[in-house]
Amino acid sequence: MNQAEIVPPATLLRTPLDAPIVMIASRFGDKAKDVERFLRFAVVGVFGAAVDFGAVTFLQATFLPPSAKDGEKLFANVFLATSIAFVAAVISNFTWNRLWTYPDSQASSPRRQLVMFTFISLIGYLGRTFWITTAYHWIGEMAMPLFVPLIRLFRPAYIPTYLASDKLGTMIAMLIGVVVVMFWNYFANRRWTYSDVK
Repeated sequence: MNQAEIVPPATLLRTPLDAPIVMIASRFGDKAKDVERFLRFAVVGVFGAAVDFGAVTFLQATFLPPSAKDGEKLFANVFLATSIAFVAAVISNFTWNRLWTYPDSQASSPRRQLVMFTFISLIGYLGRTFWITTAYHWIGEMAMPLFVPLIRLFRPAYIPTYLASDKLGTMIAMLIGVVVVMFWNYFANRRWTYSDVK
């Protein structure tokens, strides 16, 4: 195989989002590559958030409700559900970032990068989990009255419960936490896990 036939690592994984991302990033001149990476990281983060939210929704609807029917708060269930979801999202995010956002990062082995990525994610997770477990109840109490008219468009006889309020509060607190942690994860991983990429 001659030099012209070698495919650079950055072209090994293609998605329909590549062209729009490159087009947007090209408007940033000498910062285009960093903007392109951030946009890819954000797309991966959105997919990871879907994994995260999907896992929490499933777990709270089945095995780990955030509160009992009598209104008792089950903080351990919220902690466990968000922790399981976090692990699923980290695995998804690492895989896609390794293959699509930073395919040219070769200075460290994938195993070492996974450890570094997980460490950074763990710091974000601890802050996010503290935020969610301390804020979900009062956010749910504040937000539920705003959502009841919308819900009643589809279910006119709807009466909110403690459980529904706590589920809503968990999702809103998670959304805020995911956005804040996305920026932390991007900048920390760019400086440490994928520092070899120019």
